[in-house]
Amino acid sequence: MNATITGWGNCTPPAVLTNDDLASVIETTDEWITSRSGIKERRISHVANSDMATLAGKRAIAAAGLEPTDIDYIIMATCTADRQIPSSACYVQAKIGAVNAAAADINAGCTGFIYGLSMAHGLLATGQAERILLIGSEKISSYLDLEERSTAVLFGDGAGAVVVEKTDEDEGIRAMTLGSDGTAAGTLTATGAGTEFIGSDARLAIVMDGAEIFRNAVIKMGETVLHVADEAGWPLDDIDLVVPHQANVRIIDAVRRRIKVDEDKVFINIEKYGNTSAATIPIAITEAVEQGRIQPGANLVFTAFGAGTTWGATAFKWGPRVEPIETIGDELPPLETTALEMIESKQEAIHGWAK
Repeated sequence: MNATITGWGNCTPPAVLTNDDLASVIETTDEWITSRSGIKERRISHVANSDMATLAGKRAIAAAGLEPTDIDYIIMATCTADRQIPSSACYVQAKIGAVNAAAADINAGCTGFIYGLSMAHGLLATGQAERILLIGSEKISSYLDLEERSTAVLFGDGAGAVVVEKTDEDEGIRAMTLGSDGTAAGTLTATGAGTEFIGSDARLAIVMDGAEIFRNAVIKMGETVLHVADEAGWPLDDIDLVVPHQANVRIIDAVRRRIKVDEDKVFINIEKYGNTSAATIPIAITEAVEQGRIQPGANLVFTAFGAGTTWGATAFKWGPRVEPIETIGDELPPLETTALEMIESKQEAIHGWAK
């Protein structure tokens, strides 16, 4: 039994927050952000996280030629759930109309999609499900503190989804590895969020030890790519495309050089979206298919490193189809404000901050 991707879709909100927008409210410049991260802009959502996940999920289901009632299980990888109770996957299940599906969230930070892919494979292999909707979706803008310049410029909102099904064909997951190191949990965390902070005056913010995250991300992402390629029996020259977590273009380039893969074999779209955590890989998969970067039978490697700390990679052989079976015309509600106005409003509401 192999587990393969039969549908794909994403949702990137229309509100664009540029580096120049950020420079108008905090001490930074486009050159400073671009040179350190490769990011030029990011998206800010005007709807709930589960609304982005729903649209990405609907698009993936249509691409697979299925109906929502065909889905047996919804896994939503996120660290920015609408609420702590219930899971955002339950909101998605209702909004999609997947009445036959079980639903649960997982949180493995930026590695969430790869952890979810492993769980989907296990559910299929044990006969617990036949068709799984796996979503990576984040509304990280709600956690940003503009006074934390090192993280405020890095993150954005978005969602990506895939349908994972059983197959007897020569396609799908070829190898997978996962790992974690909880002793490094403090190197990337959200303060002010969670029961630990009830009754405290901690500011809601993402805080990060950038140098430590950079070093470990390069090491672990490089190691995991080499590991799954070896397990799959693929020489590095046989890899058609590496789809890495989009955290920082300098991290991606360092990983590429570490594993000695050509630039044209690495997919990068961080300049448009920033770091959307668990959503980066499924968003990138969808765009890579649409741009013709993923061809029938392609040998792919997905790799990520995230809060936890967590890491993982998957060697994946794409199936014969690169065109959606169906598409839908659904879109997010009209935008009535700008990305910068939304960010400023959140800062004032959450942090008592004003320009």
